[in-house]
Amino acid sequence: MPRACFTLQVRPDRLAEYRERHAAVWPEMLRALRDAGWRDYQLFLRDDGLLVGIVETDDGVGGLAAAQAAVDATEVSARWEEYMAPFFETGDGRGKASLDLVFDLDAQLAQTATAPSGDPS
Repeated sequence: MPRACFTLQVRPDRLAEYRERHAAVWPEMLRALRDAGWRDYQLFLRDDGLLVGIVETDDGVGGLAAAQAAVDATEVSARWEEYMAPFFETGDGRGKASLDLVFDLDAQLAQTATAPSGDPS
């Protein structure tokens, strides 16, 4: 299943409230994300405000753009984005910086299962 990983910067002075709001996301927002193709979506937050998101979509990073557009088309997303905008250094949560995948343990293990054994060096 293709995954996308992205970062955002949360204002360090708003971390506690950011965590609180994400402990109880509105049920209609949860459904909008699911219906827009967001699967196995998780957010990780560091103490300096670095936010890392991981989500499965239909087409990885390209799928993230499509999934974002689909959720953006909902009324609840506009309300949620306005509700959360003050928490981000950029002024909103749409400025996601995508990260490139450089290592996948499961993919490499699967590849070695079919490759001849031996030291590749």
